[in-house]
Amino acid sequence: MSSTMAPTEWRWINRFMQQMQLCGLKAGDECVVLSESDSRPELVSTAILAAEAIGARPFQVVMRSPANDQPVALRSTGTSLALKDNSSAVAAISSVPFVIDVTAEGLLHSRELRAILAAGCEVLMISNEHPSNYERLPHDDDMAQRVAQSHEFMKKCKTMRAVSEWGTDLHIELADAFTAGSTGVTDGPGSIAHWPGGLVLAFPARHRVNGTVVLAPGDINLTFKHYVQTPITLTIEDDYVVDIRGDGYQVDLLKSYMSAFDTDAYATSHVGWGMNPAARWDYLELYDRSQHNGVEARAFEGNFMYSTGSNENADRFSVCHFDIPMRNCDVFIDDHQVVKRGILTGIAAESENHV
Repeated sequence: MSSTMAPTEWRWINRFMQQMQLCGLKAGDECVVLSESDSRPELVSTAILAAEAIGARPFQVVMRSPANDQPVALRSTGTSLALKDNSSAVAAISSVPFVIDVTAEGLLHSRELRAILAAGCEVLMISNEHPSNYERLPHDDDMAQRVAQSHEFMKKCKTMRAVSEWGTDLHIELADAFTAGSTGVTDGPGSIAHWPGGLVLAFPARHRVNGTVVLAPGDINLTFKHYVQTPITLTIEDDYVVDIRGDGYQVDLLKSYMSAFDTDAYATSHVGWGMNPAARWDYLELYDRSQHNGVEARAFEGNFMYSTGSNENADRFSVCHFDIPMRNCDVFIDDHQVVKRGILTGIAAESENHV
């Protein structure tokens, strides 16, 4: 990485400052800006200057991005490999209370995250989007409250079910699941937040997911960064996608790409629903692919999220990861409906003062 800072804008710095301050970063705090040689330079510069503008004391850990040893390109994985087998770098990062993660793919599914969180670090993961993408995504206190109360409610439930008029009928047992309510703001030592927030998620334990997922036109394959054009049917048995069917080249693309990886690429990663009213389903059409990483699309209000690949709770790790936010589904936790044909309802729609 060049010693010269990449160009940035005050409006980006100001927005990053606001998010860091929401996470509790303040003047005098030590923090680390974690990047790699493949990181987006504007994100690195903006993160450093934002931390300095707060009065914090950032230092940089810049890793070399490793060579890709897979037969296909890796995208949208949420699994930075830059820290792999480097215990000294993990120790350096873990030595400060706050980590600003601007690696190319992020630490969310990286094996090293456990050790960093166990050391008491808070991690703000800023995904590989052009900084201007974050301007439209301010923190929403009402959304954060609804996410928190939905997450608390889900933790008491035994099942999640998603259905759609296209044929989706997926059943998830929530026993022993790791659950999270993402607001975009960290929640004290040992927590991670990805920005923007607005997701309620469950990482099921092993042997908990069965049924059918039908990707309908307009649903989003975020690894390929495209909208589904014709229906694609996934059959899930004992957590794993065992059959992929449909017509058109997008089915062939999905089959071809996934076949390049091990069997855990076909396993269920996480499931949940989006709750961010500022996040847009349609924004992919307005940016070149290189200018976004689909984070906003993961959070748009009323989507049902089905994902494959890494699931640390089930002790599965894979560098292949698909996040697929789906529209117009019905989602239930136990017998309580939280999404009705793509619209939030029940506890997901009402703030605490009105429940």
